[in-house]
Amino acid sequence: MEGADQSIFTMIIHGEIPCHKVYEDELVIAFLDINPFSTGHTLVVPKEPARTLDELSEESAGAIGAVLPRISKAILKVTGAKEFNVLQNNGPNAFQSVFHVHFHIIPKMEDGSGLSWPFKSSPINHEEASELAASISRSID
Repeated sequence: MEGADQSIFTMIIHGEIPCHKVYEDELVIAFLDINPFSTGHTLVVPKEPARTLDELSEESAGAIGAVLPRISKAILKVTGAKEFNVLQNNGPNAFQSVFHVHFHIIPKMEDGSGLSWPFKSSPINHEEASELAASISRSID
């Protein structure tokens, strides 16, 4: 597997590969996806070379969190979409294909283009959920 420091996103960040850039600051770059689900499908990428979200620094995570709404609003305005998905995958079994943290902003268009996924859920077991929630809560730094 490629390391985050060797990803295509790192090459884009360093200007070694061209992109259709929509935003850049000291910590974040955003550009159009080259295989979009819909018009305006944008990737928001921290410049920090972290493979998964849990490895990302608080500074970079905060920078991403600050710009996601701004970029989303701009995409909606430009594309005319009224709805969108924000998708972020961590690890190959979670469908991550580029091993550098990134968020997808995917407009859902009236023609149906956008993210279509057979989301699958099942009823929660409240007893197990109570224990799990408490464990996760204790683990948050």
